[in-house]
Amino acid sequence: MKTLRPSFSDADLVAACRQGSAAAQKQLYHRFAPNMLGLCLRYVRHQFDAEDAVARGFMKVFQCLSQFEGKGCLEGWVRRIMVREALACLRRRESLTLHLDDYPSGHPATDLPAADVLLQAADLLRLVQELPAGYRAVFNLCALEGYTHPEAAALLGISEGTSKSQLSKARAVLQRQVAALHSSSSTSSYAYAHVA
Repeated sequence: MKTLRPSFSDADLVAACRQGSAAAQKQLYHRFAPNMLGLCLRYVRHQFDAEDAVARGFMKVFQCLSQFEGKGCLEGWVRRIMVREALACLRRRESLTLHLDDYPSGHPATDLPAADVLLQAADLLRLVQELPAGYRAVFNLCALEGYTHPEAAALLGISEGTSKSQLSKARAVLQRQVAALHSSSSTSSYAYAHVA
């Protein structure tokens, strides 16, 4: 059996996978799985759901590898499949429709002080995961993945206007949450300074 080099090119890796090489399939999985798990975790709330989405996504990657034309990068192609699979998992677990009363509006984000607090990646992921499913899906697609509103609307089965609205509301909610984190960290720093 042919052993694959660790730095196998995408084209060679795809060709070997198409020929049924288990070693190539394993290498493709290990090359992209960690990033794809992180991607799926932004859409779904639980680790096991993200792992399920990744597993289902890789099954589709291997089934559809003959459709990869090599015109773009392999990672981008795999990523698009994973986004679709994460959205399918999200639809199975949560409703993507959001009623106005489902999430408190609070004050407009523009009324909040500037949030210049440095967030850890885990904190930001937690804030994104706390968003209602519809907000979270559109925010991930448009703000993080670079999809246009027409593309996001088509993927989610919503109107372009709804996509724009959901993104705007998601940003406002995140800005309020970051400002709240900033306020609580300022208060605890102030209290600590007066105790010391």
